[in-house]
Amino acid sequence: MTALDQHPTVRYRRAGRESGARSPRTTTAEELRALARACGADDCGLVPIDDPALEGERPHVLRCFPATRTLLVIVKRMHRGPVRSPDRSVANHEFHSSGHAVDEVARAVVGRLEDMDIDAVNPAMAFPMELDGFPGRGWVVSHKIAAEAAGLGRMGIHRSLIHPRFGSFVLLGTVLVAADVAAEARTLDFNPCLECKLCVAACPVGAIKPDGYFDFSACLTHNYQQFMGGFVNWVEDVADSGSAAAYGERVSYAETVQRWQSLSYGPNYNAAYCIAVCPAGEDVIGPYLDDRKGFTEAFLRPLQRKVEPIYVVKDTDAEAHVAKRFPHKRVRRVRPSGRATTIANFLMGMPLGFQRGRAEGLAATYHFSFTGAEQVATTVIIRDRTLAIRDGHVGTADLRVVADARTWIRFLNHEVSLLRCLATRRLRIKGPPRLLAAFGRCFPT
Repeated sequence: MTALDQHPTVRYRRAGRESGARSPRTTTAEELRALARACGADDCGLVPIDDPALEGERPHVLRCFPATRTLLVIVKRMHRGPVRSPDRSVANHEFHSSGHAVDEVARAVVGRLEDMDIDAVNPAMAFPMELDGFPGRGWVVSHKIAAEAAGLGRMGIHRSLIHPRFGSFVLLGTVLVAADVAAEARTLDFNPCLECKLCVAACPVGAIKPDGYFDFSACLTHNYQQFMGGFVNWVEDVADSGSAAAYGERVSYAETVQRWQSLSYGPNYNAAYCIAVCPAGEDVIGPYLDDRKGFTEAFLRPLQRKVEPIYVVKDTDAEAHVAKRFPHKRVRRVRPSGRATTIANFLMGMPLGFQRGRAEGLAATYHFSFTGAEQVATTVIIRDRTLAIRDGHVGTADLRVVADARTWIRFLNHEVSLLRCLATRRLRIKGPPRLLAAFGRCFPT
């Protein structure tokens, strides 16, 4: 016998197993669903880690918790009245309260599973400390993708999950479970989205297009201005201001107070109007069916008429949209909330920042060759207001760009001028320079 064999904890554990006190690492789908509901979930679903729908999420999930075998997705219903309020402080209080409720359910589930000798993790919205080492991700798992795979709803044209009963008024959480659960994940066999386009009409920056296209960067810049990307911009505004007066010219008193509120009580959404006006869902659709005009007047018009600052990047489709559709709202030009720090970030972010309106009339193929710290060859094709990115050099280039990777990132972030890049030969182009300018218009920074 070794000293370890005689340790009281080891003897207790082994005695428990021999007596059949528990069967570790086993559970059923029914038991897991019942457990989640008992912990406060309004609905829940299960997805095995090897489900094809999780292909893009799987590497990040396993990086966080390698033992993951099943994803338990949690749904908490939000109250509709606060979310629909034109006063966004009321709406944000509901977002925060429901978000805390989701986290409490997830924490309770993890605790109950540990009592069953099953390891589990509640990743929530855990941001990695090494952003450069986790390119393009600010989360461990997309709750929307997992929920859709679990059959808890489908994403509407506003890119939020619509639950068949609760509609868009839900917040989601996901628990990573280290146990195989015999449950076949089936997506919902219909989309609750009514395609009524009220979200299109409500969005102050035109991020949701009538044809289903989504301008991610416009939504990120305005709606998430009080989140991480906007905070970085605010810090730079403070650093660049030589005095209180100069700072006041950049940032209004109200905006400074709003920033304090977000830092103190949780980041606030500036809009989320697309959720506020959505009539989808069994528990939600009644007033819309009874009186569509009245529904529009009650919930859409107050948001459209509201006088408020709208955060946009200069020379973007969003800026043009505000000027055309909401001239009574105040345009507030800011730097982009998303910022590339690596070539991998740059390539991943291009589809998210592409401006269809600014690409009008452009038809060109670009060959990029990045050297130095990141050696990458890629092809970018812009034609008919669409963007395509291909690995390697494909087809005949209208413009060839050879650039040192770090220099290119510094150029994108306005840390070094184009003339200096060209003069030092860290950036070289072959082809009409106007095409590089046209490329830049499609991705304003």
